[in-house]
Amino acid sequence: MNKFSTLSSYKNTQKGMTFLEVLIALVIMVTGILGAVAMQVTAKQGSFDAMQRSLASSLAQDIIARVRANDPANLVAYVADDYGVTLNDEPTPIALRCAQADAPCTPAQMIANDIYEWELALVGGDVTAGGKNRGGLIGGQGCIFQNGNALTVVVSWQGRTKIKDSKKSDGCGTGSKKRRQVVVQAFII
Repeated sequence: MNKFSTLSSYKNTQKGMTFLEVLIALVIMVTGILGAVAMQVTAKQGSFDAMQRSLASSLAQDIIARVRANDPANLVAYVADDYGVTLNDEPTPIALRCAQADAPCTPAQMIANDIYEWELALVGGDVTAGGKNRGGLIGGQGCIFQNGNALTVVVSWQGRTKIKDSKKSDGCGTGSKKRRQVVVQAFII
């Protein structure tokens, strides 16, 4: 038999892939799928953290706008470092909620309403389902500090993952490796 006829008969007997080739292809494919799943989990966590940060920034801007809408002489009435620790009582009667166009609120009533609504949004009490708060920040706490006409609003919350805490003693939020903060400063004229 000549050398070429043996080689050609050997080629004709092999068909398809070997079991080892299939296993290697499966391992590569499973590794890729697991990587995609891990990437999706990380993206979802990052999205949640970004949403919390955005909400904290929005809440800080909200209270600053509420303070500016009131009389600057009443700035000191907004200063506190315990918003969100315990929810203040709802202003009563309901007319004090400043939602009626025919009965305008006094500045003191407006302050009570502003503080209540801001704190309610801070702890998520403005969005409920089944009697439980569904909005707000995780462990949200707000602080308002004043220095003359300068107003500093600090919004603290608990993140999902640990980071290095600055341990800055600003008196707002419980210091921990999960604490996040947004600090917004404004001038009230």
